[in-house]
Amino acid sequence: MDARKDSNPQGKEKNIFIARQPILDRLNKTYAYELLFRSGFENAFDSLDGDLASTMLLTNSFFIFGMDEITGGKRAFINFTKKLILNETAAMFPCELMAVEILENIVPDSEFIEACRQLKRKGYKLVLDDFIFHNNLKPLMDIADIIKIDFTQSRPDDILRLKDLVNMKRVRFLAEKVETKEQYREAFDLGYSLFQGYFFCKPVIIAGKDIPGYKVNFMRIIQEINEPEADFGHLETIIKHDLALSYKFLQLINSAAFGFYSKITSIKQALSLLGINEFKKWVSLLALSGMGDDKPRELISLSIVRARFCEEVARTLGLRDETSDLFFMGMFSLIDAFIDKPMDSILRELPVSRPVKQALLGQKNRYRAIYEMLIAYEKGNWDRFNGFAELLKIDEESVSRIYLDSISWANSFSA
Repeated sequence: MDARKDSNPQGKEKNIFIARQPILDRLNKTYAYELLFRSGFENAFDSLDGDLASTMLLTNSFFIFGMDEITGGKRAFINFTKKLILNETAAMFPCELMAVEILENIVPDSEFIEACRQLKRKGYKLVLDDFIFHNNLKPLMDIADIIKIDFTQSRPDDILRLKDLVNMKRVRFLAEKVETKEQYREAFDLGYSLFQGYFFCKPVIIAGKDIPGYKVNFMRIIQEINEPEADFGHLETIIKHDLALSYKFLQLINSAAFGFYSKITSIKQALSLLGINEFKKWVSLLALSGMGDDKPRELISLSIVRARFCEEVARTLGLRDETSDLFFMGMFSLIDAFIDKPMDSILRELPVSRPVKQALLGQKNRYRAIYEMLIAYEKGNWDRFNGFAELLKIDEESVSRIYLDSISWANSFSA
């Protein structure tokens, strides 16, 4: 995400850092994103007029960053303090683009409950964050649209107890911090309708499981297209043998994202215009996307964001000869989840560079540091992110800008 600076009332400048975490529904479609700010509203600004500073933070998110760019048009879940809800800050922003998260440490009084009812009447979705039942929260439960429960801290009987306390036809339960398929399945079976976390990024590895034929074919294309000795003629032949892939590639290269003035009508012409390295990147990306037909769309979106992010970080660090390697590192960082095979087994078959393989297998090198910095940023683990940014000697604001640009860039290819 971009790091922009706002002047607070005392004249001090504050950097704004935003990451996002996907929220999926029971069909594994992206329902929304929670936005993770560099600091919570309560400690993001130390000015006397904290309400004004926080309002400026939200204003930048909507009008400078562009909320539709950050979330791809999905709703953003944003934490609000009691004070921000009472002074009607939330009502300044479009209800169709934002859900109001009510923090777990808020003690609701009659004035606060009425303010929440006003937001509800204006069309805002109300979300109870990190919910633990107390009797004084019952009035909020009666008007909440979504109740978020930390799945790592809840027991199966917790959700069953809550079902008896709310109107289940109206209230939806969201399981957060769901990081594995096993947790997802358990939450699904318990009746949760929304899921937050990176469970969709984890492979389901079953001994003896066959890989579907179409995935094998796409994997073969990725292998062949990335062979070091592949020349123009060989690359053209590979993609021509798959008519669907050829069609998708020509569709892609003629899209507004590339901005060519005249229409590209052949694979040979595309090769000449792009060059071998760029051609390999885009064909590999399309093949990877094809392998993800049975996976949540968020998986391919995240792969594209990671690929672009790593490529742009390489440029920022002066690694211009290694941009392709880092693009592939980001793109292939989730390939195990696409085909449900162990990463080490997949990498034995892929002709990618040794530093890329080492990084994806967890071995320490500069590529791995870039990867770890990215993961920390995705999850809003700011202390860990700061450590890797310092190690790589990269300006934090540059990383934030690259992250936002990468999301915008990925949106342009998935629109």
